[in-house]
Amino acid sequence: ISVSPFFTPQVRLWSSVLMTRVFVYGTLKKGQPNNYRMFDSNNGKAEYLGSAFTIQKYPLMITTEYNIPFLLNIPGQGHRVHGEIYKVDDQMLKFLDTFKSVPTIYQRTVVQLEVKEWVGRMEGEEKLSPGRITEMFVYTTTTYKPDWPLLPCYESYDSEGDHGLKYSYEESL
Repeated sequence: ISVSPFFTPQVRLWSSVLMTRVFVYGTLKKGQPNNYRMFDSNNGKAEYLGSAFTIQKYPLMITTEYNIPFLLNIPGQGHRVHGEIYKVDDQMLKFLDTFKSVPTIYQRTVVQLEVKEWVGRMEGEEKLSPGRITEMFVYTTTTYKPDWPLLPCYESYDSEGDHGLKYSYEESL
């Protein structure tokens, strides 16, 4: 079998594929109902890199009949929000945009974060030490109902938290 000199095994491509860092704060975090979607290879590739919290305060609330966490794009209100950093490929980023109904419900925006813990260890990749400030994408919303900013805000989301608002949304993706 002859192989074209332009053929590159997919394994080698993985290291050269442009990866995007995304901050997740809700059901996509470890231990939460949709975290499995981050590791479903049909959706693309994702790797957990660490944890962080927003530099600015944002209102993180749980609302709708399904108790979905939303991060309202209202900097300066609410709390510094805790979440997780993932590195995702273009396929996963497209999946997340679809899953988050971008741009109708959520919008992918850039947020400044303070690194809390860093476990990422890819060759040639920058290691972000605790306390380091960085920027990455987060899914926030500007398309919320007028009463949402009046709802209780949280620093960290847990579907089984003391708030008693258990996530109950079943997706058809």
